[in-house]
Amino acid sequence: MYQMISKQFEDGILMITINRPEKMNALNQQVLKELALVIDEVYSDRNIKGAIITGAGEKAFVAGADISEFLTLSEQGGRELAKLGQTIFQRIESCPKPFVAAVNGFALGGGCELAMACHFRVASENAKFGQPEVNLGLVPGYGGTQRLTQLIGKGKAMELMMTGDMINAADALAWGLVNHVFPAAELLPKTLAILQKIKSKAPLAVAGVIKCVNACVDKQLNGYEVELDEFAACFGTKDMEEGTAAFIQKRLPNFTGK
Repeated sequence: MYQMISKQFEDGILMITINRPEKMNALNQQVLKELALVIDEVYSDRNIKGAIITGAGEKAFVAGADISEFLTLSEQGGRELAKLGQTIFQRIESCPKPFVAAVNGFALGGGCELAMACHFRVASENAKFGQPEVNLGLVPGYGGTQRLTQLIGKGKAMELMMTGDMINAADALAWGLVNHVFPAAELLPKTLAILQKIKSKAPLAVAGVIKCVNACVDKQLNGYEVELDEFAACFGTKDMEEGTAAFIQKRLPNFTGK
């Protein structure tokens, strides 16, 4: 089923690796279609509690889109490609299970956009981020103009996208683009540890947090109303009963996602 993505599943966490190291893991249409399939797996498989997206090799997370595919596209073809990418990345962002990007090396163009679609990002010390589409006479098309602005602010996002410059991991951390920076050898173990911690929490509450935070930047939603609904819904769950009982009894909770 998968030719350009590899998967590894262990203890509730699915590791998704973009596996085109000879092309710096560039996103072509086949990779996008395979990403769509594996995202569907995360949604539908109850055994999967969270997912990590990373890139094969040491040089790149995803170094961008596969530019060779752009040469034959018309304006309509460009629109359809961007729509495909936006739809897939929106599925990641809206997933009720946590997606974390483990960024090893270059995350440029579509790669930066993929990382930003995840719920948060962890980077290795050699990571580089950027939206260099202006160098090709393009703008970001997979949601990058919106998510980068949300994450680092209008001024920094404008400069980064209009100059096409890259920033290193230290700047990405300072600007709020990533949550943590680790040595390359520690990137995946540290990312797994964070997800394992999240996995120990109430799944429905984690899903509620994702929904509420996403509502903060959705102009069609009232985030406070979404929070009210999610907070109230928690009182109808077994997990809330278990969590509060465990707190009172001074023991660890056993959440079941019900």
